[in-house]
Order: sequence, then structure tokens, then C-alpha cells
Amino acid sequence: MKSAMSLYKEVNVCVDCLLFLCGIFVYGIIPTIFIRLMGLRIYKKGTQKGAVALTFDDGPDPYYTPQLLDLLKKHRVKATFFVVGAKAKKYPQIVKRMYEEGHEIGLHNYRHISNWILFPPFLQWGLRKSDDVIETITGQHPIYYRPPWGHFNICTWLLQKKYKTIMWTDILGDWKENISVMELFHRLKSSLKDGAVIVLHDSGETLGADKKAPENMIKALEMLFKEEEAKKMKWVTISDALNAQTKKQISSM
Repeated sequence: MKSAMSLYKEVNVCVDCLLFLCGIFVYGIIPTIFIRLMGLRIYKKGTQKGAVALTFDDGPDPYYTPQLLDLLKKHRVKATFFVVGAKAKKYPQIVKRMYEEGHEIGLHNYRHISNWILFPPFLQWGLRKSDDVIETITGQHPIYYRPPWGHFNICTWLLQKKYKTIMWTDILGDWKENISVMELFHRLKSSLKDGAVIVLHDSGETLGADKKAPENMIKALEMLFKEEEAKKMKWVTISDALNAQTKKQISSM
């Protein structure tokens, strides 16, 4: 039989786990639900008729991002990249190429960590450092932010107030290899609606992603760009997707 001391330790561990989960629920999950439902300082959809904004998270990736940029350039498509600050610092030439080819660059935390477990000083430090990295590379401060996994916390609304947070109309599960090229192509095609903001991922190195998943995404995009319906769409950056009044408000922040 277990001693009283062993049982006491097990109870303490259970209590600690329960307190941790309760803390995550209060600090992260509830604010995420509230902010996303209320739309507090977040944008989910563009305003232009016939326009679609492609957005790419988690990069830059030294293998897949250049391939993606080649594809976008070939089809004259502009997009928005929400880059991880540490990766941008490691691969500045890729970020520079994004900028020089007319794409927009936003923040995706300094490291790909959920805001549910990121305390305010670290979140603030990461946003500032990522901003500095991008400004050093491009000469421009980013004005958009997308939190990893779309997670917020109780302090996010205050700490990110200098940025506009961009969510999405369609997130397609492209971070998993078991989503075939054809399936992803059909999901992309179904997402082509006025004002759509589509989330894709140009890196498979983050938690929960499959390393080779971006390969399917790039192939599916190549198929999509050849479709007549896609050729009729206007492929825009986030700034172009938002209306003039919104852009004026953002530029004055």
C-alpha cells in the first residue's frame, strides 16, 4: 500500500495541475473566446469585391519560402507573410526578398509560442524585438500582427495595441501532410470569396505541423493559380484588402 506521504505528494501534483489548467483557462482561453467573438481590434475579412488576401504563417523557411516566392512571382500574386521574429533574424535575405517583391510582412511573435503560456513582459519583449528585426531588414515597421494559433491572453489587447490583429475567414489545415494536394486544392477553391483572408503555412517546423506539409500547399496553390476562377480574382495584401478609411486609421497609430 502507498504511504501517506506518497498519497500526499500525488494529491499535491493533481492540485498543481488543476491550478495550472484553471490559470490557462482564465488567462488565455476565456480572453481568446471573448476577443474573437467581440472582434476587439481584430480584422477577419477584407472589404474589396473580387479580392482575396493570401496570408502565410510560421516562416520564413529556407527551403519552402523561396519556392513559394517563386510561385507568387510567376503568377504576379501579392501576399502577406506573418513571420516568426527569430526566423526572420536567421534568414534576413528571404524577408528582404518578400519586401522587395511587393509582399507585406507582419508579426507572428518572436518565437512560435502560444500567448496562453506567454507572460506579458515576454510577449511585449518579443513583439518589440520582432518589430526591430523586420525594420532593420526592410526599413519599415510592421503594422499587422497575428498571434500563433490565434491565441490571445488577458493582456494581449493592451500589449498589441500599436498593431492591427489579422485573423482569417478560412484556415485550411495545410500544416498536415495527410491533407493531400487535391484536397487542399478543393479547399482553396472553395475559399475564393469576396474579401476572403486565407491562412496557409510556409514552414512545417512548428509544434503540431508536419515538416513536409508546405510541399503540398505549394503544389495546391500552383494548381489553383491555373484555374480561370482564380485568374479573375484580385490577389491583394492585407493593407489592400482593407478599405481606405481603415488604412488611414492604421497609418496614424
